[in-house]
Amino acid sequence: MLLGTQLSAQQTKPDGITQLKLAKSILADQNLKYVDSLAREVIKEGFNAGSGYSQIWARDLNTFIETALEERSQADIRGAILVFFQMQQPNGEMVDGYVLKKDFTWHDDTPYYSENAPGHVGFKNTVETDQETSLIQLLGKYIRKTKDYSILEESIGGIYVKDRIQLMLDYLKRERFNHKYQLLWGAMTADWGDVQPNDSFGCDWNELSNEAIDIYDNAMFIIALQTLIDIQPNSPKVTEWKGLKKSLETNSRRYLWDKKKQKFIPHIYPKTSPIPKGFDENTIHYHGGTAIAIEAGLLSASEIKTVNTQMLENVRLSGMPSIGLTLYPTYPVGFFIGGMAQPYQYQNGGDWTWFGGRMIQQLVLNGFYQEAYAELQPMIDRVVKNKGFYEWYGQNNVPSGSGKFKGSAGVLSKAIALLESWAETTVEKNH
Repeated sequence: MLLGTQLSAQQTKPDGITQLKLAKSILADQNLKYVDSLAREVIKEGFNAGSGYSQIWARDLNTFIETALEERSQADIRGAILVFFQMQQPNGEMVDGYVLKKDFTWHDDTPYYSENAPGHVGFKNTVETDQETSLIQLLGKYIRKTKDYSILEESIGGIYVKDRIQLMLDYLKRERFNHKYQLLWGAMTADWGDVQPNDSFGCDWNELSNEAIDIYDNAMFIIALQTLIDIQPNSPKVTEWKGLKKSLETNSRRYLWDKKKQKFIPHIYPKTSPIPKGFDENTIHYHGGTAIAIEAGLLSASEIKTVNTQMLENVRLSGMPSIGLTLYPTYPVGFFIGGMAQPYQYQNGGDWTWFGGRMIQQLVLNGFYQEAYAELQPMIDRVVKNKGFYEWYGQNNVPSGSGKFKGSAGVLSKAIALLESWAETTVEKNH
């Protein structure tokens, strides 16, 4: 099963009849098998983000590449990854994604081009700081699954992929690193989102942007650095990567973890804050960023249990369908311009399986099997009901956005694989 080898002996050790009963229930659950098969059919269709999206995004592909490698040719996926490196800009930065020139049909004031990929156009939501780290993570997943380390030696424009990776890290340290806090920054957005509040488009850094430090960007960086350490253990840069990773871990805990409230604060604003007077932003729980922080190894088992309990309480209080709930409570009405002006819309409190599924994965990987299976059910049920993977859900489980969102399909497929792998091991050990 996919990623089953990541489960440690300690995690898979059954603790009696309850665990065995749970394991048998998981293996007998036909809805899990149906959703996984449906996910694979959607992912077979290509590497674009989903219906309504012609673009291939690094942040999306990062979340369904493992399933894609089981359903599409390795050569095609390798080629899709290499186009990202071909689109790398002279300053080292990486695009969010790319399309063929013939598919560049929307208005964009700042398209990205590269002489190394003359047939493509790149784009980037510059309020975010997860593009480089997403690409490193998906490259690592590709290498771990295929053992194709030769991709690191691929020369693009006279520069090896492994050296282009370092150029990406150099870019982040030079252009998006706050030296006071020793952490990455981006624009103020809602949790992991890529839309800022103060202008109608909201995705490009401009004079209306507010510099902000959050847990999502920094946890993504920590995971990316661990990925590099894993896939290039003999690199002369390993000591440097380990030192940077340790620093990010220390400072993420020091500045972003609220020990008293047992939650991550939404943002540090090194310059000016956009938060209106009278609104305490630190009442907000960021579900997506917290899930990524768990993946980065930033929380203990007891803290994982606490934040998961908080998520469930937030779901109850909000009336939203699942722990895919982006954040709670939402930002005030009108704080964001456009579609996110109202609560529980899009990234301002919408319910995204894309991140909720990643929390389920982390519950499994950290030994919370009963919780993972129970909290997965609302996400499974709506896929069965709608026969598809929607981008996000509003109040009353109303589906919205892309109807075939591959990120949602990918995270559910992986969560199911992890649960089934644990269940198979548990049953085997009890026979």
